[in-house]
Amino acid sequence: MALSTIEWTEASWNPVTGCTKISPGCAHCYAERMAARLKGMGQPNYQHGFRVTLQPQTLGMPLLWRKPRTVFVNSMSDVFHEDVPFDFVHGIFETMEKASWHTFQLLTKRPERLLEFAREANWPDNVWAGVSVENRAYLPRLDHLREVPAAVRFVSFEPLLGSLGEINLSGIDWVIVGGESGPGARPMERSWVVEIRDQCRACGVPFFFKQWGGARKRASGRLLDGRTWDQMPPELAGRPRLSEWRAK
Repeated sequence: MALSTIEWTEASWNPVTGCTKISPGCAHCYAERMAARLKGMGQPNYQHGFRVTLQPQTLGMPLLWRKPRTVFVNSMSDVFHEDVPFDFVHGIFETMEKASWHTFQLLTKRPERLLEFAREANWPDNVWAGVSVENRAYLPRLDHLREVPAAVRFVSFEPLLGSLGEINLSGIDWVIVGGESGPGARPMERSWVVEIRDQCRACGVPFFFKQWGGARKRASGRLLDGRTWDQMPPELAGRPRLSEWRAK
């Protein structure tokens, strides 16, 4: 497990590494670039580069971290990738259930498999379920997410590649929006972000604006209309770092 620089979490844990591209949001995958770099550095978990690889030696790591954290699970992969057997996913869930003092965040582009697993699994209260949606064509991913019995269901509209129009936010507890960053980053328009923010406000859904993105994301920053938008689900109220992020 490692501390994370991702604005909406605190740590990452990667019991699986590697992935394959499934939709337009994957075109400039940061994890693919990072995996190639780590392989070049000789990091043993990335000896196969970005090929899907189970890392069973990491399964118990969250149990060793005694301070409560919000943990992004498989920031370098997808828990529900077709090449990850459900037996292994059950092992991940057993660890998360035992490590009840942490909050685990699962984010996938494969909601059909997420729902298939959820129908056969015991879903712990400390495990959040999320899907990524990059354009209007993938809004149906939310329909699968709504059926998952997670305490918090969230959506990451990142990289946001177009206007989404009207969004059905029923059953959704948290929304993240971000532009693409890194080489070849596709631009994000302000109007796309604002229409999502305004719908979240109308529905009472916490809204987190992660970044504008671009080739130099630090320069473009993360202010929207002169302020940061760091709203979090109320389940994290009182946690030292995350409570500071919540919008006033």
